[in-house]
Amino acid sequence: MKIKRNLIIIIVMDILMFFCYFLFYGPFGGFRTYIITTSMLTMEHKYIAHTFYSQKTIDKIMNENMIEDIKEDTNDEEIEFTSKEVYDSIYEEQVLKKDPGNDLYKIVDLKGDNYRGYMVVVYDPSRISLASTAYLGYNGQILRDIAIQNDAIIAVNASGFKDDDGRGHGGIPTGTVISNGKVIYQGGYTGYPGGLVGFNKDHVLILTKKTPYQAIQEGMVDAVEFGPFLIVNGQKALTKGNGGAGINPRTAIAQRKDGIVLFFVIDGRKPGYSIGISFSDLTELIYQYGGYNAANMDGGASTTLIVNNKLYNKPSGIGGTGERRVPNGWIVK
Repeated sequence: MKIKRNLIIIIVMDILMFFCYFLFYGPFGGFRTYIITTSMLTMEHKYIAHTFYSQKTIDKIMNENMIEDIKEDTNDEEIEFTSKEVYDSIYEEQVLKKDPGNDLYKIVDLKGDNYRGYMVVVYDPSRISLASTAYLGYNGQILRDIAIQNDAIIAVNASGFKDDDGRGHGGIPTGTVISNGKVIYQGGYTGYPGGLVGFNKDHVLILTKKTPYQAIQEGMVDAVEFGPFLIVNGQKALTKGNGGAGINPRTAIAQRKDGIVLFFVIDGRKPGYSIGISFSDLTELIYQYGGYNAANMDGGASTTLIVNNKLYNKPSGIGGTGERRVPNGWIVK
């Protein structure tokens, strides 16, 4: 009887090993592409791709799935703060039809084949600013604490951060951070194409590759350095495959041509609820809601939405709530 049980266990293990081998190395490349592109642009999970695949295979897959960097900067003269009451599509109605008694913002539930998330519509961009951790350069804070300290009604995460020791302190931003027209931090390489993403004195979302000091001279007030740029002056970025960063939780910021700002917060890494979204699908989603200029913000476990001091989405970090310490966020006051 014991021999028979052991034989069954060995057969089951052999079947599982064959299935795993076929999944990772078989003729169908979808799973291989998913594993490599999803892990390679994360801070903590690159080892997954390197565990199963050679550098040659990783390079090949990454070259087949990428987003081309947009060299163009935002033309702020094309943003005209206008309003309309006739809707051209269901997407436009979801944006423009305000909730009763709330002229500042509304939240739209988003649901796709593999993802769930939210779009925050902000009708008055003059109410948007950048807020940072109280311990910038040392320790981050969960976004909820940043929101409370700054009397924010809405908050979404912004910059990426340096995490050399893997402990996720979150206080050292990657790239430059501009607040109130001054450079408050200059970090290193962000890991993504893109540039400065932020608002000028006229409350226009500017995406630019100019230096921080050039941007400030031209009116930039609040900005972070991140990317990639997804839409610039109405032109979508060109993508190969899934865009090169797999399927992950995402945060993005966009502005329509009428001046309305859109925050996109897409949950992920939660099978049965939401896996996440690719750069290519995120770009299409933003575009259908009228995004005229749009950029990716830090995603993964950083993706967080706070509404009235309460956690609104389902972050994928560790701990009871999944919230991760971050260096800063876009807030609405």
